[in-house]
Amino acid sequence: MRREGGDEQGSLVRGMLRVEAELLLAWAALETKDATASARAVETADLDADALRDGLESDGVMVPELVRQLRASLATAGVEAPRLHAGATSQDIVDSASMLHARDALAAVRADLAATGTRLQGLADAERRSPRVAYTLGRQAAASTLGVQFAGWLDGVTSAIAAIDALDYPVQFGGAVGTGEAADRLGSGAQTTSILRAHLAAGLGLDDPRRSWHAERTPVLAVASAATAVCVALGRIGRDLVTSSGERVGELSLAGGGTSSAMPHKQNPVAPIVVVSNALQAPGLLATVASAAISQDERPAGEWHAEWDALRRLLELASVSARRLAASLDRVTVERETARHHLADSAVAGADQVTLQAANRVVNAAISRFLYQDASQERDTDSDVDSDVDSDSDSHSHADDSTNSEETA
Repeated sequence: MRREGGDEQGSLVRGMLRVEAELLLAWAALETKDATASARAVETADLDADALRDGLESDGVMVPELVRQLRASLATAGVEAPRLHAGATSQDIVDSASMLHARDALAAVRADLAATGTRLQGLADAERRSPRVAYTLGRQAAASTLGVQFAGWLDGVTSAIAAIDALDYPVQFGGAVGTGEAADRLGSGAQTTSILRAHLAAGLGLDDPRRSWHAERTPVLAVASAATAVCVALGRIGRDLVTSSGERVGELSLAGGGTSSAMPHKQNPVAPIVVVSNALQAPGLLATVASAAISQDERPAGEWHAEWDALRRLLELASVSARRLAASLDRVTVERETARHHLADSAVAGADQVTLQAANRVVNAAISRFLYQDASQERDTDSDVDSDVDSDSDSHSHADDSTNSEETA
């Protein structure tokens, strides 16, 4: 059965083509040449997918076969590209393409989270005074409100957005063992690697780390942690949705759902169940990425390879969870009277004015935090525009600074 979540392998290959094309353009900028035609030919190359899979099996990584196919394709088209893959190694291409995929996947996740947050903001605001019983350790605990429950969900969504917003997506470029020696030999000297890395980052829209992080995997671990935070935050909401919309509680109604082969009366909350399932899988995948970060030498045997599937699967789970939960919340109806009756029939004290004031405070804090975090992208964009005004004049000095730091490290 095909897994939900899209063609991650195809996305990674497209990312590799983009990296190779941008590397050609970076060399061209350094050498004041025109590589537009060769870069376009690389990015739009028609590849043999079966041969790529065979290459992955024989070489342990797809890039050698990818480069072979690109050279053959360019030769057939009569396009010259002597700097194809120049100064790079397989890890430069795979890591940079992985960061491209992570950036794009988590940007879509963030958009779904923002939509979910907006929906929860409206629910929390509307139900801030709607009483319900709050539970601890599976037992009735104290009076609260439906708005507080929604505010708690909103806080998780805000935390997931914050985890994504805190990420950097660094380009990778260091050559065989991370020193950039091959590029320096091919280019104009000790600054070549730093200049190429800066051009490559700018062309791909990735961050320039001014270093090679080939054996220092915290950038990947940060991405994996953010994806896990998304899965876990949404998994908590999914589990509550399953419980609250069930017949034994019934404080929420969830339209749609799946059917049963044996029980036609059932309407199963499939989307929340998927979200819970994803949240249960994510920690194990994060553990794989964290274990793989315990690297050795200039490129480890096995750890780097174990990281690939775990990271892509985490991004897939986060993407599916964000999309499915956003759609589920659009189908939620609040059953206020049912929640009120549960409180009235419980052994806990009812919701008095102090309860409602406390609930009001919780809801206001959650909404304010969400609105501030959701607006952070706009603030960052404005900041980037301001900083770009000065970036051109400083670019050469930045390249010199990064080169000096590499040479003295």
